[in-house]
Amino acid sequence: MEATLHALGQVLLQGVPTFFLVLFLHFYLKSVFFKPLEKVLQARKEATEGARLLASESLDRAEAKAAAYEESIRSARSEIYQQHEGLRRKWREEQSAQLLDARKRTEAMVADAKSQMAIQVEQARESLATHSQALANEITESILKGRAS
Repeated sequence: MEATLHALGQVLLQGVPTFFLVLFLHFYLKSVFFKPLEKVLQARKEATEGARLLASESLDRAEAKAAAYEESIRSARSEIYQQHEGLRRKWREEQSAQLLDARKRTEAMVADAKSQMAIQVEQARESLATHSQALANEITESILKGRAS
């Protein structure tokens, strides 16, 4: 057993330089290779996240501009529709005014025609009355002459 412990001690003694070499290699690689690599990876990550952040901000600005553009188009359309509605209302009012004017003129013409017809009817009645009296007198005379003869 003592020989085994002595052999084990020899193995450990021979492994100490290897252990220190591995330990030295670990710290050397960590400082020379892994730290710069970690810095590069961190910088890459920051650049990537920064680019994503910039892209996100740019996309947000573009969406805001698109929304503002759509809103301006919507308001312009609304304004155009209001102008068209105003023109239609104005045209309807003008048309109503023209129709009302035409009705008034027509009613005035009809009233004038009625008054002229009433005058003509009255003249015709007077003419008939005078002619009927004269005709009645002629008929009476002819009847009386016919009896007298």
